Amino acid sequence: MREAYCEEDGWRERWKRVLVIVPAYNEEESLEHTVKELEYCLAQQSRWIFDYVIVNDGSSDRTRDICKANGYPLLDLPVNTGLTTALQTGMKYAYRSGYDFAIQFDADGQHDPQYLPALVEASVEQDANIVIGSRFVNQAKEFSMRMIGSTLISAIVRMTTGVRISDPTSGMRLFDATMVEKFAQENYFAPEPDTIAYSIRIGARAVEVPVTMRERFAGSSYLTATKSIMYMMRMGASILLLQWIRKAR
Repeated sequence: MREAYCEEDGWRERWKRVLVIVPAYNEEESLEHTVKELEYCLAQQSRWIFDYVIVNDGSSDRTRDICKANGYPLLDLPVNTGLTTALQTGMKYAYRSGYDFAIQFDADGQHDPQYLPALVEASVEQDANIVIGSRFVNQAKEFSMRMIGSTLISAIVRMTTGVRISDPTSGMRLFDATMVEKFAQENYFAPEPDTIAYSIRIGARAVEVPVTMRERFAGSSYLTATKSIMYMMRMGASILLLQWIRKAR
């Protein structure tokens, strides 16, 4: 691994290695745009060593073919298993490859890669195990059923952990090596607010950095209004009830 060294100040620091994990399911319309932007933004910084990997979650469209044709780093799942398994697959790869951090990053273009270095900086400077890219650090939530649910989950997280997380459903999250190991080795660690709350409760430090998110580059979200409400209810119940029977390890 490369090291940064300053003779005048007498310090030496190993350059941190960061893996950006991009789960992708039927993202043929968005993937090339997302990866092109990701590669460009990561090439503009030199403080961290960034790599990325696409986790194709059994797509039935041309997602896999696009990855192969462009030579994208690829973990190819033969069947669709869902976001949790896709992210855990990326986490296992990060853990076995010795990365210092892993970042969950959407394939649909909603996440802006210019914020990725800020997530790493926040973890290093604030000694945080989890860093969440938050839409609501500096601005209020809009009025919608989805945002009402988000506010409710924020309140439940604060009630059960004492920590305020303004954007608990954000899908742009950084995890340090300690958390990467947990995701790689514990099947019940999922990229969801209940896992964030549980992790805080057993000692993880979570912070937020302000980000701006965008509309999908193409396609449409699978989350309808009804599915959003059911998701928020399930997360709230999990944080309040199910997470308390997890065994701390």
